[in-house]
Amino acid sequence: MFTGLVEEIGVVAAVEYSSKAGSLTVASPRIAPQLSHGESVAVNGACVTVAATDGDTWTADVMQVTRQATTLGSLHVGQKVNLERAMELGGRLGGHLVQGHVDAQGEVVGIDAGEEWDDVSIAIPRDLLPYVVTKGSLTIDGVSLTVASLTDNHVRVSLIPTTRQDTTLGALAVGDAVNLEVDLIAKYVERWVGERD
Repeated sequence: MFTGLVEEIGVVAAVEYSSKAGSLTVASPRIAPQLSHGESVAVNGACVTVAATDGDTWTADVMQVTRQATTLGSLHVGQKVNLERAMELGGRLGGHLVQGHVDAQGEVVGIDAGEEWDDVSIAIPRDLLPYVVTKGSLTIDGVSLTVASLTDNHVRVSLIPTTRQDTTLGALAVGDAVNLEVDLIAKYVERWVGERD
């Protein structure tokens, strides 16, 4: 379980993907020395398992299904990624409950850059719309954000200076693909209500 609060911006050091197997190596001087084999890390919001560590870098196996369902399949050496270790029991929940199970990819369709914050519009798949509400939570590339508005199949979020500086979202451009994870509680509520009908 994660919170959507990025701990470090890592840099992709190596990508080795074949038709089925694959591995991703990330340089992250801050958290890498603290990682252990088998530990979970969210990379741009997608949960992966640490397979090996080596100083300031660590490696995770990335299954083909993960590469197809998330933006991890298009990562390249030198690319920056948002990183968060799994939340410790008893830790602060500063963002919201995030599983690291990406629901779909969205596309950045508009950026309104301001002096104080950026408004970013993202097209999301229609089947995710029931789980997204204005002023609710949405995870975008592993970052817990508040939905500012929702129209048709577009969601708008605002990036404060801290988010722009401390995550990769400050470098987004129109046309970029992003990983989306909707609110876990909304999924359970729908399941519960559906079973009662």
